[in-house]
Amino acid sequence: MLLIVDPQVDFINGTLPVPDAEDAMNRLADYIAYSDGLYVHKIVTADRHPFDHCSFEDRDGSWPRHCVHDTVGAAVWQPLFPPLYLTHGKVTFLYKGEDRDAEEYSIFKNPEAVRMVSRIIDEEGIEGIDICGIAGDICVLDTLTDGIGLFGKDMFRVLTSFSPSIDGGKKLNHTIENFQISCDK
Repeated sequence: MLLIVDPQVDFINGTLPVPDAEDAMNRLADYIAYSDGLYVHKIVTADRHPFDHCSFEDRDGSWPRHCVHDTVGAAVWQPLFPPLYLTHGKVTFLYKGEDRDAEEYSIFKNPEAVRMVSRIIDEEGIEGIDICGIAGDICVLDTLTDGIGLFGKDMFRVLTSFSPSIDGGKKLNHTIENFQISCDK
């Protein structure tokens, strides 16, 4: 299974851009096309915040307003759509951060998403999850650590090439080394 975390416009060239995100997501699109048939399921997570979400600076949060539901900034990066749908394997979108008073860096903070991912793993006989997305040091990292708690570290391989980070990859690489998680390096 391929798990792509938050490949959204606001994190690429919008209100909260991550360095090198555009290049990484364009290369991810090429990778998905090239690896056609490798993944029986592709899951894409996305922030879907209300306008007054608790993470926003004007609500004493840490971030500028981003990924507000039904805005251009919340849209998934368009170059990903053709390879997602024109390659073999199912595609599922899961949303997080919809509760105005709760932060959800990880899709696994959402109980319904946990049930859905668990069902997909069981029904489709998934034996491994390749994880990548934006930002490597925040939402990818939190999703990875929560996922390890749910499914074990051996279930995951981190595609660091497609996980641009605000901190240049330090936190994500540290976690990969500490947990001895497989990665694409």
